[in-house]
Amino acid sequence: MSSQDRTHRIVYKILAREEWDEAVARGGYAGSADDLRDGFVHLSAATQLFGTAAKYFRGQDGLVLVAFDAVELGGSLKWEPSRGGELFPHLFCELPAKCARQVYDLPLGDDGIPLIPEGLE
Repeated sequence: MSSQDRTHRIVYKILAREEWDEAVARGGYAGSADDLRDGFVHLSAATQLFGTAAKYFRGQDGLVLVAFDAVELGGSLKWEPSRGGELFPHLFCELPAKCARQVYDLPLGDDGIPLIPEGLE
């Protein structure tokens, strides 16, 4: 992580509950179709979650938000420019299920955007 990103100790992945259950059963998550196409697992910092949820997950029911300790993910986690040049966490290996710190259900709001829990770091 670059010095400006050290404040983002926790990174997050939004995915379907079924995908996460499969990842837990097999020990890791290789990624979504977009992740596999791009060659890394797309993650978000807490401040980026609403934008990610609104852009990519609007109207999708049965989602979870999984929190991971960025330090535990090690050197395979890189912060790279994405939307509008903002740095996003990208993981260049399978996302290990054992590194999950918390799993949140993401109900949909009235506008169809998944509701992100308050107070995330």
